[in-house]
Amino acid sequence: MHAQRVPLWPVGLLMVSMMSIQGGASLAKQLFPMVGASGATACRLIAGALLLLLVLRPWRKRPSARDWKLLTVYGVSLGVMNYLLYQSIDRIPLGIAVALEFTGPLAVATLKSHRVVDLLWVALALGGIVLLMPHDSLNGSLDPLGVAFALGAGACWGIYIWFGQKVGTDFGAEGVAIGVTIAALVIAPIGLAQSGFEGFSWNIVPLVAMVALLSTALPYALEIIALRHLPTTMFGTLMSLEPALAALSGLLFLAEFLTLVQWLAISAIMAASIGTTLTGRSRNKSWESAPVPD
Repeated sequence: MHAQRVPLWPVGLLMVSMMSIQGGASLAKQLFPMVGASGATACRLIAGALLLLLVLRPWRKRPSARDWKLLTVYGVSLGVMNYLLYQSIDRIPLGIAVALEFTGPLAVATLKSHRVVDLLWVALALGGIVLLMPHDSLNGSLDPLGVAFALGAGACWGIYIWFGQKVGTDFGAEGVAIGVTIAALVIAPIGLAQSGFEGFSWNIVPLVAMVALLSTALPYALEIIALRHLPTTMFGTLMSLEPALAALSGLLFLAEFLTLVQWLAISAIMAASIGTTLTGRSRNKSWESAPVPD
């Protein structure tokens, strides 16, 4: 029996998700001077949860006690990932933070790999990410706490991917609404307390709403659908396009020009992503029979 190739439409959903996240990240940075990194995290999760609850109405499904354990791990990992990444970005450059965060999904891709070619694509993507990290002017000047926050966010990202596939299969997009709500309930009180409420005003509400839509509601909903139809190995490697999209976002919106080495790194990451898309097959067929969302 021949192995079935992975469909392309979930790959497209994942691409839209990543582009949305980068657009949201550029807007979120404008919140930092007003409410701080912790406050921005809280605002993003609260607004994102409200949007998802209104649109998806997850109360129509009744999770069992066992389901709530899965959803709780998924939601907490999602919330802590957001919190740690924003703390990291507040201390070290965005590109380095994103590169360090990718230790999580790359680890998942490696652990779930079944064939040598999968490991080669992961290695190529990892090489590109390493090249994206500055080696001259910033060498030795990174805040150790910022690095630790980024690595912690990567670990949470790996947990999110691992449990997100099960959440997507069992609950579809409604699981995202529940997960983001759990994340907001856990992280928002911490973020609001640390921010001190000093920079909050009605003037930031439109910006918060856009950040929530682009950085939380839309991408997480698309990711959870994509996770249901992509092998975890492919999902983890495709997510390595994130630094490339971040670099392009910086060029378009922040006038951040790239060196030849950085463009070569982006090319390596894109080649790894294309390679895993064209050659990716899974020996685990569960993703093929996952139910379609209601």
